[in-house]
Amino acid sequence: MSFISPPPMTDLNYITRALELAARGRGYVEPNPMVGAVVVRDGEIVGEGWHERYGQAHAEINALRQAGDKARGATLYVTLEPCCHHGKTPPCTDAVLAAGIRRVVASMLDPFAAVAGRGLAILREAGVDVTLDIGGPAAHRLNAPYLTRLRAGRPWIHGKWAMSLDGKVASFTGSSQWITGEGSRVRAHLLRGTMDGIVIGRGTLTIDNPILTTRPPGPRVATRIVLTHAETPLPDECRLLRTIDEAPLMVLCPTANASRLDAWACRGAEIVSLPDMQPLTIAQEWGRRGMTNVLIEGGPGVLGTFMDAGLIDEAHAFIAPKLIGGSGAFSPIAGMGIADVNKSPRVVDWQVESLGCDVYLNGRVTRGECM
Repeated sequence: MSFISPPPMTDLNYITRALELAARGRGYVEPNPMVGAVVVRDGEIVGEGWHERYGQAHAEINALRQAGDKARGATLYVTLEPCCHHGKTPPCTDAVLAAGIRRVVASMLDPFAAVAGRGLAILREAGVDVTLDIGGPAAHRLNAPYLTRLRAGRPWIHGKWAMSLDGKVASFTGSSQWITGEGSRVRAHLLRGTMDGIVIGRGTLTIDNPILTTRPPGPRVATRIVLTHAETPLPDECRLLRTIDEAPLMVLCPTANASRLDAWACRGAEIVSLPDMQPLTIAQEWGRRGMTNVLIEGGPGVLGTFMDAGLIDEAHAFIAPKLIGGSGAFSPIAGMGIADVNKSPRVVDWQVESLGCDVYLNGRVTRGECM
């Protein structure tokens, strides 16, 4: 009996493994990027690691520690250019050189101003063989939130809704609890647990009276955010205020109307006044606060406003096998909408997951050609 040997692993295979490791840091490392690393010597993986928590060792350090002496003369595969500056931790470039790594394969440059190509340049000058852009597109997708915050000064904005099969988030009476089943709600809480902020408008606050906490707790505690023009006072009693000790609470409103929210401020909510309530102004305020991922949970008006502004980056649709009907029933996204369906945003890189009787569809929103 003859056996066929498996094909040798390629640079892309090892980078793919590093990307899998990097994703384990989701929700734990922000505002840092997710990074994974693999050390390979003589065709054998001798060390693996990922950035596990913000402020702790970077992926390269964890992989090199696992590799130990076997790192000398080996190749380091890493999903992001090694850092070369003192931040929460020492420069990774120093550790790479001290370990005796012969070659570094990186998926992409780190656009952070203190790195931005200098990390790989230091390694090259020290005689390390450097290869760039292996698995680059996948690495960019993985860290799109980090890249968006650096490039645009705002977080990656997720839009989430639960709807019936005929595209309704509530009946004509406003009844909406619960369209989807328990499996969808569990999955939605896992999503919440990776967010820096969870956003609703005044309408959702008044109608649904949500708590917006993550149950059970996830790796992050999201700030609960209410958007209001504050032309009339918000409710004096609601579950957000009653749970003020469980998670931060923020209200964003126009500067001229901030004084109308004094009662909420006295209860512990942070009142943030803005010169205007344009979506980009709001998003940049979140970015200024270091938020990397923000989830808009409702309602149709808020989702529509951000969609019209081109500021929904990722869609999360939970779809139940129910038919609600009714011309007066509510759709997930309001706003002005798109005049020409041929120019509508598309969801790409989408994934579908079965959640009991429901279906969960998730993907990036793009305004270019369908890829």
